Amino acid sequence: MTPISTDTLLEAHHWRYAVKKFDPARRIPADTWDALEQALVLSASSYGLQPWKFLVVNNPELREKLVPVSWNQRQVADASHFVVFTIKNKTTEADVDRLIAKTAAVRNIPAEELAFYKDMIMSDVVVGPRSAIADVWASRQVYLAFGNLLTSAALLGIDTCPMEGLDPVKYDEILGLTGSGYSTIAACPCGYRAADDLYATLAKVRYPRSEIIQHIS
Repeated sequence: MTPISTDTLLEAHHWRYAVKKFDPARRIPADTWDALEQALVLSASSYGLQPWKFLVVNNPELREKLVPVSWNQRQVADASHFVVFTIKNKTTEADVDRLIAKTAAVRNIPAEELAFYKDMIMSDVVVGPRSAIADVWASRQVYLAFGNLLTSAALLGIDTCPMEGLDPVKYDEILGLTGSGYSTIAACPCGYRAADDLYATLAKVRYPRSEIIQHIS
């Protein structure tokens, strides 16, 4: 892998902002969107459990139904692509077995050699203390993927708008998630900012690095 320059990285971060108005006429190229989906798949998660599902809502009528339960934010319907981040409400032994089997197959090792790994996960998030807050734990994981999408998109010149301003229960109803074992956490319209988005040129407001980063020797 050839690393990008520090200037390229910081330029992308300065350019990125939560788009308030998307250009509905501009579509993300298929190959670019494919790369962003792969970036989501490659996101980090604790133990590699991936307790999530990313819903790419393409149906225009469905997206219009989501607007009223998204604080009437038109980005939901106007953006080129729309991703809903959902979590698996409960991690079970079957989920762990699936991960163990996949790991064994990908790395070409006997599943029995991963018994210690299974026991570690089981004693933590399945039957351990964190099993009581499985949804909270899964939410923390899905935000790793969320941040990964924002940065990956910015590096490719794609605009995004991270959204928690929505009704998760209504989203679950509209998207058919109720009773599925998955729940809506957040969403992200992706596309291109409109030429008349007045917020696009405003200076980014951040506290000084000296106030939020502390070096401990």
